[in-house]
Amino acid sequence: MKARIVTLPGDGVGTEVTAAAVAVLEAVAEHFGHHFAFEEHAIGGGAIDACGEPLPAASLAACQNADAVLLGAVGGPKWSDPNAPVRPEQGLLALRAALGVYANLRPLQVHPALAALSPLKNEKLKGVDVLFVRELTGGAYFGAKTRTADSATDECKYTVAEIERVVHRAFKLARDRRHHLTSVDKANVLETSRLWRNTVQRIAADYPDVKVEHQLVDSMAMLLLTQPSRYDVVVTENLFGDILTDEAAALAGSLGLLPSASLGEGRRGLYEPIHGSAPDIAGQGVANPVGAILSAALLLRHSLQLEAEARAVETAVADVLAQGPRSRDIGGQAGTAAVCDAVLVALKGHADSARAFFSGARACG
Repeated sequence: MKARIVTLPGDGVGTEVTAAAVAVLEAVAEHFGHHFAFEEHAIGGGAIDACGEPLPAASLAACQNADAVLLGAVGGPKWSDPNAPVRPEQGLLALRAALGVYANLRPLQVHPALAALSPLKNEKLKGVDVLFVRELTGGAYFGAKTRTADSATDECKYTVAEIERVVHRAFKLARDRRHHLTSVDKANVLETSRLWRNTVQRIAADYPDVKVEHQLVDSMAMLLLTQPSRYDVVVTENLFGDILTDEAAALAGSLGLLPSASLGEGRRGLYEPIHGSAPDIAGQGVANPVGAILSAALLLRHSLQLEAEARAVETAVADVLAQGPRSRDIGGQAGTAAVCDAVLVALKGHADSARAFFSGARACG
């Protein structure tokens, strides 16, 4: 397969973890006989410094012509003034809107070897395997905003069509998993949430094989920490999804472990670890690259339709988490490069078996 992948390393540790993810993708191409062409562009604070805008036209055009986009992180103290007219996060929001990636997938699994790092007791972490589906291009983040000397507003607006498309995506994902969908809203207070819940209830009739439940966002915040293993696919709106998935990251032991995929109607997607730019450790070579590497695995699966390759990467990462070396955020002392190198070694060992397994499966099918 040939594929064009645009990388947007961004700011802080984004450049370091993106380099690790690219190294893994290059190894996948070598082991499995693919050709991936990489093209790097600017976004975020670095782009503001270079050309005065967080998403330059050249960066956006390249992303629109790519098969997939791999993002590092944006932002940092240099650009953190909340009153600044131009901010790094504006580039990310504009990119999501321009690419039409309305469904943000954030898988959460707790690796047994890392369970002790979670603030929860180990018995609560058994069987935790949750896929969050966050609506990504609507809600308060994209609504109209006003600001005066003594007041401010952020409009939260959703249309039926915006809700329908992400909810259909969540139902289809639940069908491929454990047939259980939890929809999170604040329907006891917010009109947008009442529209959300009514839409979910109507669409549920199209998926009679999927069990549906509704949770209010405040109770869901508690239940994620007290009963995390009961959830399969969780779908919610933009702001709630942002908060809940960061909370859920604590279950895994570190923000540095978790990937994400932002998808629209076509195959092209935007892939990024859920962590930020971590300016406190930027440039030290100690950032955990696992979230970025697993994001690359999601890229292989969803944009390139390369399931065997995606599983080989995920298995290699699982081996390294179990055996080491580990980065500092999960109790080790290894730097970014050492963790990446270990994944590359493990990947080489799994590539042959993954090719053989999926070749056999295709032959049997």
